[in-house]
Amino acid sequence: MNFFEHQDQARKNTTRLIVFFSLAVLSLIAITTVFVSGLLYYFDLQNQKRHAPLQNMDGNVTGILQILSWDLVAGIALVVITVVLIGSLYKLMQLSGGGEKVAESLGGKRLQPNTSDPSERKLLNVVEEMAIASGTPVPPVFLLEEAGVNAFAAGYDANDAVIGVTRGCMELLDREELQGVIAHEFSHILHGDMRINIRLIGILHGILIIGLLGSILMRSGMYSSMSHVRSKDKNGTGIMAVGLGLVVIGYAGTFFGKLIKAAVSRQREFLADASAVQFTRNPNGISQALQKIGGYSRAAEIRHPNAEEFSHMYFGEAVLASMNSMMATHPPLETRIKRITPNWKGEYIRVTGFDSDRQPLNSGNEATSSFSAHSPHSAPQPHSESHPAPSDQGHSSHTVTGTSVHDVFLDNIGNPSPGHLNKARQLLKELPAQLQDAAHDPFAARAIIYSLLMQSETADEQWQQLQQRAHPVVYKLTQELQATVAQLPREQRLPLFILSIPALKTLSAPQYQVFKENLVALIKADRKVDTFEWALYRMLVNALETQTSHHTARATIQQLGVPCQQLISTLATAGHTEPALAEAAYNTTMKELKLANLPLLGDGQISFPMLDGALQQLQMLKPLQKPALLKAMITCIQHDGTVDPQEYELFRAIADCLDCPVPPML
Repeated sequence: MNFFEHQDQARKNTTRLIVFFSLAVLSLIAITTVFVSGLLYYFDLQNQKRHAPLQNMDGNVTGILQILSWDLVAGIALVVITVVLIGSLYKLMQLSGGGEKVAESLGGKRLQPNTSDPSERKLLNVVEEMAIASGTPVPPVFLLEEAGVNAFAAGYDANDAVIGVTRGCMELLDREELQGVIAHEFSHILHGDMRINIRLIGILHGILIIGLLGSILMRSGMYSSMSHVRSKDKNGTGIMAVGLGLVVIGYAGTFFGKLIKAAVSRQREFLADASAVQFTRNPNGISQALQKIGGYSRAAEIRHPNAEEFSHMYFGEAVLASMNSMMATHPPLETRIKRITPNWKGEYIRVTGFDSDRQPLNSGNEATSSFSAHSPHSAPQPHSESHPAPSDQGHSSHTVTGTSVHDVFLDNIGNPSPGHLNKARQLLKELPAQLQDAAHDPFAARAIIYSLLMQSETADEQWQQLQQRAHPVVYKLTQELQATVAQLPREQRLPLFILSIPALKTLSAPQYQVFKENLVALIKADRKVDTFEWALYRMLVNALETQTSHHTARATIQQLGVPCQQLISTLATAGHTEPALAEAAYNTTMKELKLANLPLLGDGQISFPMLDGALQQLQMLKPLQKPALLKAMITCIQHDGTVDPQEYELFRAIADCLDCPVPPML
């Protein structure tokens, strides 16, 4: 399956999950109805014995059936559904913070992007390579102080994603093996598995809540019985009986919950393993990681109290009690290894423990910058008021013929190749060490983004705005870094931006608000917005601002004709200076979309705020409708036979707004 088919399958899995959920709730209603009927029948018998002790009591099933009525069933159904929905909604509200909340629920601590610890640096470098190669923002990485070898990806989408890694995984795997594990987790990010995982947590919590209520009632009943033991009060016993019944029902809920987990999770793990091999073109990496899990006494175990709740999200089976059972959330280890390396002889790689006497992670708030522009990696660059535009060296216009550009762009969306991974490594290798260090620091990362927006023709006004608005340390760092940033080849600008995302995500809400206002001021300094400025700002906002509302993806291209008209008009005008060429590109593209009746918008009608509104509506497209739109965008871009950096940046930003990550151009 390609990226869009995976997205569509994820949407279908949501429907499948709802069906499983409904069946589980119906089963709970049936079990609860039987329990309540039996309980009512028992109390009725006791009442009749007190008033007519000599009466022969009929204790068969007929008596229970006589108690049943549609009103009783409806009442029980209403109570069960209400309790389950409240439990599910409560849990989903707890996890509304996205991936970060999941990681913190498991005791994870965020790794600082500017860490100097060798193992942490190795892990972060692997994550950065994967993110640049796949075209996604670099996700924050959380470290779990667990000895088992495990990892997970969590969040609602790529912009909200985090990667969680156990210390055992970080310390015991070499770089090649770690890369295989991280590639597996990036597959979950790219293919929409994470949102299903979070929804599954909420749904299962609702199903299990009845058992939790039963446990509470049992404890309450035991306390009541102990308190009234001398008065022969039977209230406590009755409460305990009700609690015990609810616990039994809760066990049924647990059974159904684990079945749902297994049904949803297992096949996706096979797909993620295969995607990791395809991404890295190195089956040995992920295979050896799995072999080390099999040969390690702690395996993939996670001992945190909340581990079971998130068991379907991990790279390996974290809850050892469920291994080899029909309800395991992961396929058997042997099966996974043999699918990746068919010639495997069945021998695991023996692994001993590691030195766990480590200093705790520093989770304090940002106070000062640890970055120095005068690092030994790179000599400082003098500040000047005016700099040339960023060089196009290394990212010149690509000449394209036929459908080759469709292959370059469309087929690789959400499906990066080993070539893209090599490209990411090359881009990082060529990026000045001074800027790489700066991108990992919260102060210097802001300076990098400001530097990317500096224009030689409006430098004086931009520097004045920055001096008045920015933090003094950030302003000084911008002065020190701007010349180096201005000299970057154009193709290195987006990777540098992507590299800065984790540090920018550590900003507090007030810091981010000031940062965002400063960006707007720099962009508006020349009274106009160019394509790179819009692309940078839009991708930044997408990456840093958690989306609280999610559109229902049910629309078709024909239903969204006007937003398509606005989008293609913007692309045609931005990519073709001659009006006749712009109109020809527009007409060809709209004909491909079967929207030829909508005319090209004039220059006065086109604006980036209009484009923002159009993209907001186009997010409602069904997953399998997006390829046609993206293909049409490519048709428009390459109508003149070339794809220049400006067109590529605009295409990538638009695709990012549509949740379609675009890898770097090869």
